[in-house]
Amino acid sequence: MWKTALKPRWIAGLVFAIVVSGVFVLLSQWQFGRSVQPEVPVSPATEETRALTETLEPGSFFPGSVSDQMVSADGTYDPAKQVLVPGRLKDGNTGYWVVSAFAVKGAPALSGVAASPQTWIPVARGWVADPDDAGPPPSGAVQLTGRLIPSESPLPETAPEAGHASAVSVAELINDWDVSSYPGFIAATAEVTDGTDVSAAAKSGDLKPLNIGPQPPAQQVNWLNLFYSLEWVVFAGFALFIWWRLVKDDYRRDHEEDLDDDIHEEAPPTPPSPPTSEQLQQKVKP
Repeated sequence: MWKTALKPRWIAGLVFAIVVSGVFVLLSQWQFGRSVQPEVPVSPATEETRALTETLEPGSFFPGSVSDQMVSADGTYDPAKQVLVPGRLKDGNTGYWVVSAFAVKGAPALSGVAASPQTWIPVARGWVADPDDAGPPPSGAVQLTGRLIPSESPLPETAPEAGHASAVSVAELINDWDVSSYPGFIAATAEVTDGTDVSAAAKSGDLKPLNIGPQPPAQQVNWLNLFYSLEWVVFAGFALFIWWRLVKDDYRRDHEEDLDDDIHEEAPPTPPSPPTSEQLQQKVKP
């Protein structure tokens, strides 16, 4: 069969089939790429700083529309309300987030037996490699700017040691701090006090900035495009199959013709048929 496949016309056919299959594979990759593209790009509106008190309500659910929003707030830190969250990566190194309680000036106070007179919000101020490097938060009035992020879920069956938290979980932190809080936290980008930015992003030290950017929307699978990508792969294989099938049919025809020629060459001569009675009578007549 290889002799048949090496015929010039079938070599040309193979080249053509490979080119067609390559085009189909490229179309499959294009369709697959479209099947996992995010439906909605990152909104530039999240980078416009808005007042926290006008963006989110304390004591309510965290709406997805304000996730990753840059916000600002005035208030003060309580150095007694600060925890470390372990297991956080920074440039490939594992360390701790430093999370402090921030009393928001002008925030509406919640009502209820367990409500505190002041409304707070957890602030992830930065990252440290060693717990001893986590210094106290800035004192006095602070103008805070950062990215608003939904509360994390606490780790199950985990009992953090004193001064630590399993996650930046509002439910866990309000029980530890005994305060009323917004349903999310802020990753600080600026902490201005007395006209000077004293945040981790503004000055060098053991406390490193988190540099949390806007998160892209979750990718959604477009099943129709995914089906098309698989379909193009099938077409690519089918093009090669058609070439192989045509070569096989040509080989079979050549093989059958060779067999017919061999049969005709090896067949014995046909013996003469015996004379008929009429022929015999004609021979007997004088």
